[in-house]
Amino acid sequence: MKILAVCVGHAEKLPGKSYKTGINKHPLAGSVMVDAEGLVGDAICNRKHHGGVDQAVYVEGSLTLDWWSAELARTIAPGAFGENIVIDGLDNRLVAVGDRFIAGDLVLEVTSARIPCATFSARMGDPTFVKRYTKAGRPGIYCRVIKSGTATAGEAIEWLPFAGERVTMPEMMATFGRRLSPDDRARYLAAPIHYKLRDALQAQG
Repeated sequence: MKILAVCVGHAEKLPGKSYKTGINKHPLAGSVMVDAEGLVGDAICNRKHHGGVDQAVYVEGSLTLDWWSAELARTIAPGAFGENIVIDGLDNRLVAVGDRFIAGDLVLEVTSARIPCATFSARMGDPTFVKRYTKAGRPGIYCRVIKSGTATAGEAIEWLPFAGERVTMPEMMATFGRRLSPDDRARYLAAPIHYKLRDALQAQG
């Protein structure tokens, strides 16, 4: 596998919106430093719902973007979904919490699935896109940074699956906001899930 693109965004307003967002990302040439807070120089405007140590880097698989390009009958270029890194040959549906992506010194660990929001719909120019994205069951991938390093387009990247029971990205999106069964709750808590979800699940007990 290799990194197909590394993308960052700048704070800007989308049509019809009064607030600024960094969702519109663009590929960069050269290497980009990635630390515990994400890609250096990337704009994160709404820190209540975006960014932070457990969703520092947003990853998309090229196979998922290809699927969306076919589904929408237009090219979904790297960065169009607000992602920071596109991994060539990756299908988001197969990724689970705790999986790691390793590129040189950089080590990322999957924490949660991307849950679509109104800003994403505005970015796509489709008020129904949240429902469409949810129904498709191919959510993007949020990661924490285990070890800082650089990310470079064209660089080899290793996908190391989590050794425990898998909590996949589609499952995470399908169960978002729902009360889990005791068995599923235990499985989720046994994985290195996003700290906000961990707190919510522990509160259920």
